[in-house]
Amino acid sequence: MSIEILVNVAPRETRAAVVENGVLQEIYVERTSRRGLVSNLYKGRVSRVLPGMQAAFVEIGLERTAFLHVADIANAPNDDTIVLPPVEDIRRLVSPGDDILVQVIKDPLGTKGARLTTFIALPSRYLVYMPRGEGIGVSARIDDETERQRLKDAVAGFITPDSEGGYILRTASQGVSVDSLREDMVYLDKLWRHVRVKALETQPGGIVHADLPLALRVLRDELSRGVSRVLVDSAREHADMVEFAAAFMPDAATRIELYGGPRPIFDLHGIEEEIAKALDRKVTLKSGGHLVIDQTEAMTTIDVNTGAYVGHRNLEETIFRTNLEAAVTIARQLRLRNLGGIIIIDFIDMHDEAHRRQVLAALERALSGDRAQTHIVSLSPLGLVEMTRKRTRESLEHLLCVACPTCEGRGFVKSAETVCNEIFREIVRQSRQFASRELLILAHQDVVDRLLEDESPTLAELEAQVGRPIRMQVEALYGVDQYDVVLI
Repeated sequence: MSIEILVNVAPRETRAAVVENGVLQEIYVERTSRRGLVSNLYKGRVSRVLPGMQAAFVEIGLERTAFLHVADIANAPNDDTIVLPPVEDIRRLVSPGDDILVQVIKDPLGTKGARLTTFIALPSRYLVYMPRGEGIGVSARIDDETERQRLKDAVAGFITPDSEGGYILRTASQGVSVDSLREDMVYLDKLWRHVRVKALETQPGGIVHADLPLALRVLRDELSRGVSRVLVDSAREHADMVEFAAAFMPDAATRIELYGGPRPIFDLHGIEEEIAKALDRKVTLKSGGHLVIDQTEAMTTIDVNTGAYVGHRNLEETIFRTNLEAAVTIARQLRLRNLGGIIIIDFIDMHDEAHRRQVLAALERALSGDRAQTHIVSLSPLGLVEMTRKRTRESLEHLLCVACPTCEGRGFVKSAETVCNEIFREIVRQSRQFASRELLILAHQDVVDRLLEDESPTLAELEAQVGRPIRMQVEALYGVDQYDVVLI
């Protein structure tokens, strides 16, 4: 598989695209005005403790207070070790006014504040260091048992009785030398010492340590997946990336190239077009079928339809082929749109049990390359696939779009006919309550057109009924369902 990373740098926005075999799989966007907060460390101050929710709200200097659940609090008798007995009351761990070092594990999403933890995790190229954890873990993506044991033994060999915390070996550590692991451990030890000193100096609500900017973060997190090259269209960013790679991943420095082509870098592989498509509800399948994706506050629903695909054999075979293609496309769309939380997939009903198993297996295989944690539940009695995908940052739609000012995010507005009927009722109500010479209707162009055409007989009857002339005026700034009846 050929994997490329394209990095586009603009004055106030950096975008990174992960392209596999010429097809866009993931897009990351970081803006100066709203950088992601995941992995950032803050010195927080507890503002409220809610025993009924077993949670606390913590001020970390953001617009909304952040959320800290009891399960994310390290019950630490000192700063070096942790003990985790069952905690029945969060008030045993934190109190209003306490200052604590916290790490963001979920960005603010919608109306919800950031999700926090006190289990600090500091990532490097090959390791994740947990200062308040213990033991050595290995990424589940490393499935060779011999290699897993080699990596564990290598890290364990550098841990002394005085050492603090625990480690997780990342996927990128597969096959690396013992010396490289040792260098990462030394770096993480220095970083944690720096964080501890900075935390003492920082005022509550201040940031203690920020994660890497997007361009460097994709190098750290994505190069382990066999990336053949990284193209970046900014000379300054290219220099920073090469310097970072030379310090932490020397073997990758030669794969980072400065793009100087005449076409914009995101025109390669049609990435701009793919981003635009990822904001649409409807996703077409090559066979002629299509998906309809609706993202709501509670969950995301995906409906699979055969559309124009009529197949070649019989109905069951047509449905099976459509669902197989949909399973692969859904996995890609989840990554591309960064959809998380509860996801309900309504595949086309299949009567053959073997076909159901094959479609579920195809979905699981397609999701195997997703870095976000996913969990699939088997088909429900209604034929729905229920699954979850870990959500740590905002979806592409929430990041790039705002709610429609006309419908305010509902996805629909009242029809012109409905608004005309509302206006008629308002005219009767106003004329009975107040005296006036005439009535003036202020409304959208579509509503005024309907009043003058289809509803003109009704309007004439209404004029005779109220005994006053009725005039109309188009208001360009009004939505279809906005109107005013003015007494003159």
